[in-house]
Amino acid sequence: MKKFTKLALVASVAISANAMAMQAMDDATLGVTTGQSGISIGLGLSKIEIEKLYIHDNDGLTAAGTAGTAGFGGTATAGAISIKANGTGATATNGIVISTNTDSLLPSHNLADLTIDSDAGAGTGNTAFINIAAKVSGLNIAIGEIGVTASNAVPGVGATSIRRGGNDANYNAVLSGLTLKTGVMDANIQVGASPQGAMIMLDTSMVGGLEITNLGILDNSTKLGDGTGNSAANRAAGGIHIDSIKVATANSTDLAVDAKVSVYGKTDTSNGYLQILAGTKNTTGTDIYVSGVKLGSSAAASIGDIEVQGLQTYYMNSPTTMAKGSVITVSGH
Repeated sequence: MKKFTKLALVASVAISANAMAMQAMDDATLGVTTGQSGISIGLGLSKIEIEKLYIHDNDGLTAAGTAGTAGFGGTATAGAISIKANGTGATATNGIVISTNTDSLLPSHNLADLTIDSDAGAGTGNTAFINIAAKVSGLNIAIGEIGVTASNAVPGVGATSIRRGGNDANYNAVLSGLTLKTGVMDANIQVGASPQGAMIMLDTSMVGGLEITNLGILDNSTKLGDGTGNSAANRAAGGIHIDSIKVATANSTDLAVDAKVSVYGKTDTSNGYLQILAGTKNTTGTDIYVSGVKLGSSAAASIGDIEVQGLQTYYMNSPTTMAKGSVITVSGH
């Protein structure tokens, strides 16, 4: 989970780089600049393409155990999760392609509309904060082949490129690819103080729900020879292929989304972590419909569809009580 959460942070880093160029201005100055208090920003992007993405684990897995036991095999050598083109569809030549879902656009047809205000806050002390209200169009997110590779060396002094990349001769595919389709969503971000109770708060409905298509999970332990599948000696890696996974609020086509994202700092027992608290307002549960489940390869016959109605999760909100929702905690190690 730690690794995949970093993927979401990549977008934040890209946006932050541009945000750093802004000089501090109060609402009065903003009014002169924009004709009103606060700032409204429309992001007119229609597509984002990423050729490759690497998430490097610089110290690898510590050696432990013996052959045949869980967790064995670590060499404490850097490896990376990689995302690259899979040669088909939207990800034929790029690892990640994000485009607007034309069936679920904002009225402005922008990728996102942001409304930014600064406020002194209530009470005394350090209460000032920036409020960013974001409306986001529905998205088509195509992700190519996800695998694991040995990391190349970090570029040193005098290198002609900052690229590090991975060793293609030491690579295993894990997922053959997937596509996510989302609907229009709202989010609210507060930095500085956070009187709303979290840095990022989602309390909205994803119109049309969430859909994941063409998901393929690979098992390279069964691959033989060159893995082309053209003979018994060259058996391809086995896979679980799923045509579609649809997720919606129970007895609905839309998906209610409520979540709080907070970053906790250092204490005497922890160096800090990111926490996501989600689903606390979901009183009816979630419906999931999985269609086209194929075992072995995408060419295999489907075993049928799987339907889950009214899925409800709980988390421990105290040492002795449970509450509806779920908590995800992410930290380094």
